[in-house]
Amino acid sequence: MGKSKCMPQWKQRNTSRARDLRRRATPAERALWEHLSRCQLGAKFSRQMPVGPFFADFLCRELKLVIESDGISHDRSPDDDARRDARMASGGYCVLRFTNADILGNIEGVVSAIREEVERLRQRRAHP
Repeated sequence: MGKSKCMPQWKQRNTSRARDLRRRATPAERALWEHLSRCQLGAKFSRQMPVGPFFADFLCRELKLVIESDGISHDRSPDDDARRDARMASGGYCVLRFTNADILGNIEGVVSAIREEVERLRQRRAHP
């Protein structure tokens, strides 16, 4: 039986890297996951998912929404984050970034901002 020309090529995922990133999650990532898991905000999120060459801290595939939790390492390389966000945006992804301090100090505000973005993206999909 020959290969179908319509068959997409299988692309190996770096699951060991994703697993390691989940295992080494920061306290802020763990706190935010408590609110994003189990579709609590009306959207399914996954942790440490590949988006192109990057790993998104949290990803809603359906809405192409990336949530990033930024620690001190992001303070050292804001240009890298800007390039990464631009690359994701060119692929149709919306990126929301929150500092670890915001997540740990104002989780309600962070969750509210994410919920609003989920609703905005759903509305945009319903009424293009």
